[in-house]
Amino acid sequence: MNKLILLFSSLIISFSIQAQSFKPSEVVNFKEVGDKDFLQLHFFLPPGFKKNDGQKRPAIVFFFGGGWSGGSPKQFFAFADHLAKQGMVAISAQYRTKKSHKVNPSSCVKDGNSAIRWVRENAAVYGIDPNKIAAGGGSAGGHVAAATATTTKFEEESEKLSISSQPNLLVLFNPVVDNSEKGYGYSRVKDYWQDFSPLHNIHKETPASIFFLGSNDSLIPVSVAKDWDAKIKAQGKDSEYHISEGQKHGFFNYKAKEKDGGKTYQEIITKMDAFLKKNGYLK
Repeated sequence: MNKLILLFSSLIISFSIQAQSFKPSEVVNFKEVGDKDFLQLHFFLPPGFKKNDGQKRPAIVFFFGGGWSGGSPKQFFAFADHLAKQGMVAISAQYRTKKSHKVNPSSCVKDGNSAIRWVRENAAVYGIDPNKIAAGGGSAGGHVAAATATTTKFEEESEKLSISSQPNLLVLFNPVVDNSEKGYGYSRVKDYWQDFSPLHNIHKETPASIFFLGSNDSLIPVSVAKDWDAKIKAQGKDSEYHISEGQKHGFFNYKAKEKDGGKTYQEIITKMDAFLKKNGYLK
């Protein structure tokens, strides 16, 4: 029995190590936010990648969750690694939070827009198709991704605004897209929630999206996913939403695969890949 316990413990430790073993191919400063203080993009590059090779690869920029208060780009390293191995340029972006830079949520969206704009401006260097840049994220990071595709009031005026910060596709994991009084985070953004809430700013240029949510999410009701889906489709765009029964907030995380042997995580990956293939982002 003791040997079995030791074996089981070693397997858990081994998995935990593997979960932290995803390493970016390159880390790039993309925005200065203080004296010698830069935000970074963590690039996961496809096999055989070479800069300035004339290719036009699809790309995706992920934004981590953490209630606009904390979090780390490492959250999406596993997703980025997975997609890079299939030929995409996958990026996990840093943005300012309350904990790291004492900023309010509007600055998070400004940084999200800056990240998308930087990737599009430097698309040729990384062999990226500037018309196939997706944004993805979870929870508050899902909000940042969705906001880059919907809101228009949170741009850095010093940047080249002629270069669009809007993504061409959305991959959202329990995103907080409703910031109204009935939604998430209203007390922190009430002075500007109408401009800030992605659900209330969907427009004709908002791209197709896929939306993952757990049925037992205590922060985001299933009705929000349905409303989002209906509004995207009303603009004539492709939309999918997937509800995982019994799952709570954050169920999509790579580390969460320990709970059911990876079944739920693999289902998410499979559905994400199918959506990306349908829209021409994966072969």
